[in-house]
Amino acid sequence: MKRVIIIDDEVLARNIVKDYLKEYPQLNVVAECANGYEGVKAIQQHQPDLIILDIQMPKITGFEMLELLEHLPQVIFATAYDEYAIKAFEANAIDYLLKPFSETRFDQAIQKFLAQPKGAAKADLKLQNMLNQDQLAEEKTRIVVRNNNEISIVPVGDIQYIEAYDDYVKLFTKQSYFLKKQTMNYYEQVLDPVMFFRTHRSFIINLQQLTRIEPLEKNTYLALLKDGKKIPLSRPAYLKLKEKLGI
Repeated sequence: MKRVIIIDDEVLARNIVKDYLKEYPQLNVVAECANGYEGVKAIQQHQPDLIILDIQMPKITGFEMLELLEHLPQVIFATAYDEYAIKAFEANAIDYLLKPFSETRFDQAIQKFLAQPKGAAKADLKLQNMLNQDQLAEEKTRIVVRNNNEISIVPVGDIQYIEAYDDYVKLFTKQSYFLKKQTMNYYEQVLDPVMFFRTHRSFIINLQQLTRIEPLEKNTYLALLKDGKKIPLSRPAYLKLKEKLGI
């Protein structure tokens, strides 16, 4: 029997999905969640084969919730999202359902899921491109991070600098830092270039935190931040930064 989790902030929407799923004895609804926080915990606990997921939910979006997972289950989106987004989902998720959807349309989505070969791979690669693209809009203003069972929303303005850390990055704020499984190149592209600048292959700084630039040794420099942190500044980055700052 395959395990299913329903994640939607609307009780009526969850009830409709549960009612439609009664026609599928091989599918067992192991949890239903009203937001992304509950969804992350339920997915960790139950390791579902399929989640039926809304996108626009309180606290964190469906996209942000997926990005917090180490291993992505198969996903059917059930959403009132606009047509532009739907076209993006179509090539990545098993299916999308545009609310309000009929039982016939729901059955089509479930049949796609059931028709997958036995032992089909999880959706990690299938959804990753979509997450990388659609997180762009959200992460221009905030970044959702997870530390064990605690989920935090970090406004990008609170980030003082970012440092590469193996397959992760460290997002430093005034109070602490957060680990995020992402690349420096990703954040160089996502974050507002007016506010953030890549000083080195391993560092991105918030320009609002910059106080001065100091020479270190031949062709290398340091960017000094308000909290006293000294960030490496490569020669090419130094020249770009001078131009950017008009100095």
